[in-house]
Amino acid sequence: MNEKQTPHYIPWMIVGLMDFVTVIGFDDIIYNFQNQGLVAVTSWVLMTFLYVIPYNLIVAHMGSTFSEHGGGITSWIRETNGDTFGYYAAWFYWITGLPYVVDVANSVVISLGWLTNGNGNIQDNLGNAWFGILTAAIFIIFIWLQHFFKNRSLELLSTIGGGAMFIMTILFVIMTVVGLTQGNGIKTQPFDLSAFIPKKIDWGFLSTFGLFIFAMNGSELAAPYTKDMKNPSRDFPKALKMIAIMTMFLTLFGTFSLGVYFNAHHLPNDLKMNGSYYAFQAIGKQFGMGNVLMYVFAVVQGIYMLAQLAVILDASTRIFLGDVAKRFMPSQLTKMSSDGLPINGYWMTTIICTVIMALAALLPQVNDIFNWLLNLNGIVSPMSTLFLFWAYMMVRLHSDRYPTPDYTYIKSHNLGFIVGTWMFVITLAFAVLGFFPTDAEMGSATFTKMLSLNIIVPIGMVLLGFSLPWVAKRQQQNNGRAFSRGSWLVMTALLIVSLLGLSSYGMATNLFSHWAMGVKVPVIIVVDAILLYICMRATHNGRTGQTAE
Repeated sequence: MNEKQTPHYIPWMIVGLMDFVTVIGFDDIIYNFQNQGLVAVTSWVLMTFLYVIPYNLIVAHMGSTFSEHGGGITSWIRETNGDTFGYYAAWFYWITGLPYVVDVANSVVISLGWLTNGNGNIQDNLGNAWFGILTAAIFIIFIWLQHFFKNRSLELLSTIGGGAMFIMTILFVIMTVVGLTQGNGIKTQPFDLSAFIPKKIDWGFLSTFGLFIFAMNGSELAAPYTKDMKNPSRDFPKALKMIAIMTMFLTLFGTFSLGVYFNAHHLPNDLKMNGSYYAFQAIGKQFGMGNVLMYVFAVVQGIYMLAQLAVILDASTRIFLGDVAKRFMPSQLTKMSSDGLPINGYWMTTIICTVIMALAALLPQVNDIFNWLLNLNGIVSPMSTLFLFWAYMMVRLHSDRYPTPDYTYIKSHNLGFIVGTWMFVITLAFAVLGFFPTDAEMGSATFTKMLSLNIIVPIGMVLLGFSLPWVAKRQQQNNGRAFSRGSWLVMTALLIVSLLGLSSYGMATNLFSHWAMGVKVPVIIVVDAILLYICMRATHNGRTGQTAE
């Protein structure tokens, strides 16, 4: 007789670290430092008390209220607004995270570039084409890793990556203070109160706050793991409070330290992409360590970004597929592998991310691609967070319908509803302002392309979200087959033409300047064939198997 296997619980501190890697990092400080300079310190202070703390405690309240549900925001919206609204929340929350998945994979390639070349000149070392191909390869590798290691890879990478990143940031701040006590100069001058106050508050300045929200949100991604915790209603709020404290330290002291090593009034154009490495390179040279700290940070950054990729691929896909009414979803997307993983969801993630990469390749430089993806995140990420605040507003408005949580954020239901409304309104306002590109000169060709992509991509996300219930309905009406053979052939032809055109215009144009035409064309065909195979695998009904609950 077999003994009953002891269940594996994830400690709340590990859940906190798993969540921390999705919430904030050293790069998030760099991004907003380039947008606002030392004024970002003031913005971080205001956002910490007016946004970060309420945000995390709202997530803690919702996680404690629905601690038995494994779908995160999806479950919360379904419980408060019904299945239909729950599906759209799940879809938009999932797909709006994909530009960040692309950005994270890009950051892994950049960290590898610093490790191998010792500099951030990714444009000359790789160019747009190989930059996109290596990013796509990282997706494929991680889908396999998720399948092979299951959730063990999440715990291991998050513990190492999250802990190491926090230690590196503390080290940076400590070494900055030590340097100042030794009489080392400050690059930003004047370094006084005026440097922390915005010179003017206009549309350009306000449009940067969407990136602050993007940098701070994501703590709800830990919600699907509440069912893997021993005492979720008690321990989940602990994890959220831990994240809030770590976020406050990282943002405030980190930004202040950057003002010591960079002139906030004259920042490098590629600071968002390479600023973290420049920072550790500068502090290492100041203390006579050469590039040692830069290489250490490149390793930590690589592990940290891989941890982000692992958590986002798994947690966001769980949120999307883990608690969505099956009538809204094509049957193949609800299928689980023998390991209980939504493998087709991973493949669909890869397809959409590849399309986003192809669109990004329309921009002239790798730095422009990196900056646009960040700004896009500053639009779509806050938009998806609106579902969280809406669900919280409904819980406080109809408190009699829901169980009393072990942890309650704000005892008064009326005051709680007002706070939830404030969070909803301010998030929506900054998301709309984020459509304004911040990293290109107004009127330039790059500005026009960025603005166009900022509009086209979100519209595509909405249309795709509405199409899935239509596909599911066709499957239900046609014995599981959404499209006839003729329809599938037409869509396949359109897919090949579109991918070939995008690849030729964007990702592969850089290859043309180095390789002969006889080499370029086979590369495009091979890449498109791989993408087509992935698409067919994701859309084929496949064998019967375990479905999502």
